Amino acid sequence: MSLDSAALPSAALPSALVFDFDGTLIDSVPDITQALNETLAHFGRRALTVDDVRTMVGDGSGQLLRAAFAATGAALSDGQVPAVLQHYTDTYFSHSAEPSCLYPGVVDTLTRLHAAGVKLGLCTNKPERIARKLVGLLGLGHLLPVVAGGDTLPVRKPDGAPVAWVMEKLGATAAVMVGDGRNDVLSARAVGIPVVAVSYGYPRMPVSELGADIIIDRFADLPGALARLPA
Repeated sequence: MSLDSAALPSAALPSALVFDFDGTLIDSVPDITQALNETLAHFGRRALTVDDVRTMVGDGSGQLLRAAFAATGAALSDGQVPAVLQHYTDTYFSHSAEPSCLYPGVVDTLTRLHAAGVKLGLCTNKPERIARKLVGLLGLGHLLPVVAGGDTLPVRKPDGAPVAWVMEKLGATAAVMVGDGRNDVLSARAVGIPVVAVSYGYPRMPVSELGADIIIDRFADLPGALARLPA
């Protein structure tokens, strides 16, 4: 039986899932690095490597830029941030996205979960307009109809409000968070929902120390992990 045709036991699944994006559904660091380096060059800074940037993502574009500029010279002042942020987000938004950035098993697994009646939403610290564009380019729009970006609300993860907002828009009173970092765990705990962590993302700390309920090594393992969550 193929992955696409394998039925999921709906009784063992939550009513809703809220996903992180970068490091969970997509390997975005190469594209982020390209856009970031264009911005750094525009403002007279040296380029960063993919490995450099991998340690900086997860806290939103503003914090990413502060870290990148601090690593390449003088730190950004508060007054400099808006112009730099605008250049970066415009640059990133102008880029396309290749399906190869999706981690293995993501499309098939999301499709199966959707077919089983699970409501799916996205909660990311990436700017909303960029997240929505990428979701569309990657053909995930019908699977992830609700998107909260890092600028959708006045606060972002690790605050629980964006996760709660996604749940509300999905019409869900309960859910499970799926992510790769501490911000995902903290935001989920803030609204009292379980967390499944992936081991392959950008956690910036040992995954075993994130405090997730279950850790999976492959996205395709998610349905089985959901069935093992404590009641």
